[in-house]
Amino acid sequence: MAEVLCDVRGEICYITLNRPEKRNALSSSLLKELYKTLVDLDRSVKVVVLRGAGKDFCSGHDLNEVLASPIEVERHFELCSRVMHAIRSIPQVVIAQVQGYAVAGGCQLVAVSDLAIAEENAKFGLPGIKLGLFCYTPAVFVSRCIGVKRAFELAFTGETIDAKTALEWGLVNRVVPMDKLEDATQDLAEKIARFSLDVIERSKRFFYQQIELSTFDALSLGVKEIALNASLDVAKEGISKFLKKTSKSL
Repeated sequence: MAEVLCDVRGEICYITLNRPEKRNALSSSLLKELYKTLVDLDRSVKVVVLRGAGKDFCSGHDLNEVLASPIEVERHFELCSRVMHAIRSIPQVVIAQVQGYAVAGGCQLVAVSDLAIAEENAKFGLPGIKLGLFCYTPAVFVSRCIGVKRAFELAFTGETIDAKTALEWGLVNRVVPMDKLEDATQDLAEKIARFSLDVIERSKRFFYQQIELSTFDALSLGVKEIALNASLDVAKEGISKFLKKTSKSL
């Protein structure tokens, strides 16, 4: 049975972690499939919805693989790092659709995704310290998503937070009832899929690049990028249509 399912519906691709009996724990084989699915996406796809089969989004890494030799453990987490890099570097916007538990590596997937929508009973956390194994790699993206103090609390207490708190802390964008989760995610995906992938790609790359820069270096990069974006046919057409429309209304 495939550990990752891919369902393309028009301009939206639904990628499902498919180990429900293991609460979608991240095995090396799953990570390999997920990476390949992400990097092989056709440019007709503009938005990716990342979700989990069964009751939970993702329970983190498969702990059986963490009991392997240090070299094998390092290889496993290098695979995971490649997946995280792919999520951030592919041109498509990635939306995490979260139900149930999203902990450890699962919480990392939520944090690294561009957007996230959770059902109201979802739980998030970095519980590794309870097992004597700190959530090293998940802490990287979670701390950058919700801030140092909040991430430190999650990582050093091992406690979970509910969906309402995740929304308040900025880990997710929206919280909805479980029976509205798919519709809410699809609605957000469709709003983004209306736009040109060329523009989405440039915008996503710039967005994450500028975060790592000082304010005025980011501004300088923005000046260069907007000039390049303005030269695209899609921008020229969009601006021309807008100007014609506004001139008629005057």
